[in-house]
Amino acid sequence: MVAGAARLLAERGLQATSFSEILEVTSSPRGSVYHHFPGGKEQLVKAALDLVSARMGAAFSPEPGATAEEVGALFLDAWRNILKRFRFTTGCAVVAVTVSTKSPELLGQVGAIFRAWRGRLTDLFVQGGLEPKAAARFAVTLIAASEGAVVLSRAEQSLEPFDLVADELLAQMRALARNRS
Repeated sequence: MVAGAARLLAERGLQATSFSEILEVTSSPRGSVYHHFPGGKEQLVKAALDLVSARMGAAFSPEPGATAEEVGALFLDAWRNILKRFRFTTGCAVVAVTVSTKSPELLGQVGAIFRAWRGRLTDLFVQGGLEPKAAARFAVTLIAASEGAVVLSRAEQSLEPFDLVADELLAQMRALARNRS
């Protein structure tokens, strides 16, 4: 049910992800959702966000000693692969919840997830040769720009917007790395 909720959040957003739809895509009995998630939809969404965050952590594993540019390229490739694999039907479940929820608890959770992603990217960029301040700025830029590029690519049903943004981001990363040298 948690994996189904995560998938539906990424495909349809928070408002269009109901218990009924989750049960339908997971072939779970109705009673199980209330048994496992007595706190309701918000509890299930929290669990789905935890799963998304864990999956991102597992999927995004640069090689030790990777340059900052290699880290950025790997992050962008992960999104490109998602767009291609799901034929432009899936975005980021964390963004979907961020733009739709009024729950302070869910906003706190998505904020923590984005801070964790920023922190991890910043650390990897520093290890890859960037100065800490530049690494932190670029981590924010990379996340924000790639999320926006995913939205554009979904809307246009094309990798072109994503690839244009990715090329620009990697050019910026090369310039940052040159300035460090």
